[in-house]
Amino acid sequence: MSTLLQAESRDFSFIKSDVMDYSLTSLLSAFVDFILHIDTHLQVLAAEYGLWLYAILFVIIFCETGLVVTPFLPGDSLLFAAGSLASMPGSSLDPHLLFILFFFAAVLGDTVNYQIGHKIGPKVFNYEKSRLFNPEHLRKTNNFFHKYGGKTIIIARFIPIIRTFAPFVAGIGVMHYSRFLLFNIVGAGLWVGVFNYSGYFFGQLPFVQQNFKLLIFAIIVISFLPPVIEYLKHRFGPKQDTPNCE
Repeated sequence: MSTLLQAESRDFSFIKSDVMDYSLTSLLSAFVDFILHIDTHLQVLAAEYGLWLYAILFVIIFCETGLVVTPFLPGDSLLFAAGSLASMPGSSLDPHLLFILFFFAAVLGDTVNYQIGHKIGPKVFNYEKSRLFNPEHLRKTNNFFHKYGGKTIIIARFIPIIRTFAPFVAGIGVMHYSRFLLFNIVGAGLWVGVFNYSGYFFGQLPFVQQNFKLLIFAIIVISFLPPVIEYLKHRFGPKQDTPNCE
C-alpha cells in the first residue's frame, strides 16, 4: 500500500512540475510579447482605462525602480512607448504630464529602495538565491559603486537591473542620503527626459512606426551592453584596485 502511495506521489510531483513549467513558460512568453509590442498594448490599455493609464504607468516605473524583486519590469522601453503614444493625434496622454509622473515615480522608487536597503543592511549579501532575488546582482552593483562612486546612481538609470539594485546598495551604507538624493533627482530627470521625449518627438516618424518592435529590441540590447562589457572586462581583463566610493 505504501509503495502504491509513493508511486502516486511521484506521479503527482511530475504533473505539478509540468504544470509549473508550463505556467512559467506561458508567463515568460506573455511578458516578452508585452515588451516587444508595448506600443500596441499601451494603446489597448489607454482605450480601456483612459486616464487611469497614468496610475498604471506610475506603478510600473515605481516598482521597477523601487523593488529589488521586480527588475524585470519595462523601464526604458515603457518611457519611450508612452511618449510615442502621447504624440498620436487625439491621444489622452500629455507628454509633459507623463514626464512629471515618471519623474516622481522614479525618484520615489529609488528613495523607497534606498530606505529598504538601509533597513536591511549588509546581511542581505548573504541571502540565498531565489526566483525573486539574486544576490549576484547586488555584488555586481556594488562593483559599479566602487568604480564610478556616486555617479553610479545616475549611470544606473540607463542600465536595466543595475538601475533597480543601485539605490538598494546605496542604502546599505555606500552613500549618505543627502548625497544620494541629489544623484537620484538628477538621474531621474535625465532618464525620464531622454526616453519620454525621444518617444514623443520621434515615435510617430514613419521609419520608427514601421520598425517599432525592432527599435524596442535595440533599446533593450543597448541598455544591457554596459553591464555585459563590464563583466567581460572583469572576467578577462587585468585586475585593478578599486577606489573607495565614498
